[in-house]
Amino acid sequence: MPADYKPFDKAEWLRLEKKADQLRRLTIQTSIWGGSGHLGGALSCMDAMTILYHRFMKLDPNDSQMPDRDRFVLSKGHAAVGYAPVLVDFGYMPEEELHIFNLTGAKIGMHLDANKVNGCDCSTGSLGHGISLAVGFALAGRVNGIDYMNYVITGDGEMNEGSNWEAAMSAAQFKLSNVVVLVDNNKCMIDGRVNDEMKIEPVDEKFKAFGFEVARVDGHNMKELNDAIEAAIKNHQDGGDKPFAIVMDTFKGAGVDFMQDNYLWHYGSLDEEKAAQANASLDKYYEERVARAEKEA
Repeated sequence: MPADYKPFDKAEWLRLEKKADQLRRLTIQTSIWGGSGHLGGALSCMDAMTILYHRFMKLDPNDSQMPDRDRFVLSKGHAAVGYAPVLVDFGYMPEEELHIFNLTGAKIGMHLDANKVNGCDCSTGSLGHGISLAVGFALAGRVNGIDYMNYVITGDGEMNEGSNWEAAMSAAQFKLSNVVVLVDNNKCMIDGRVNDEMKIEPVDEKFKAFGFEVARVDGHNMKELNDAIEAAIKNHQDGGDKPFAIVMDTFKGAGVDFMQDNYLWHYGSLDEEKAAQANASLDKYYEERVARAEKEA
């Protein structure tokens, strides 16, 4: 856990809700600056990225190559329109870089290049490789005698790629308990509903069969995300010998009413009217999220 780790009380829950709201809005704005973006899948995993970066991961934006930092892999690399704002907001790069997102001469493109984007541990874009990268990071740490967590967010549609399951076998074979796979299970992919294209359910049972400890949560509930990630870290710290998978049931385009649960918003652009509608929808969504935290904390 980071040195400043705090109990998950109401104040912490509300702090994370506020940050996630800010990052959702910055994601929308980044797509406007760049002209377009993969908004649906960026919004579905924003809660997971928020809680990882702002509660759990050991990081220093002033030293992006700190040897014992925790590693993060956005395997569904097209969601960079959301990941780039996370990195910028965390302090790795100035916000001005988002103003030219994916434009000529920009360091931050539609898929992040680790050679250009400070804080990005690896380039992704071609799907199906993120778990393999996390396995490689974990094995490198073992060889070098450095202990750190390795988090990877993959998509449910991406789990159609067989390379994911080869990597899952490797993570279990080598007892990499510091590998945590978070599946953004938003039920949609570029061509349609995942169940209509290539079913992966029961994905939690599949990970169990591959030798993982597994938790299944509401991917838009900070308390459930917190408890699952805490369990994954405890599994490693207590000497567990299994990697950990967190299946996050989410909605594509979460928080924006005309995008939510609509596979047609895998990729898109916003005009002035749609941008205003998106932000109005996020106003309502944030109010609902705060109300839940106030009630359940």
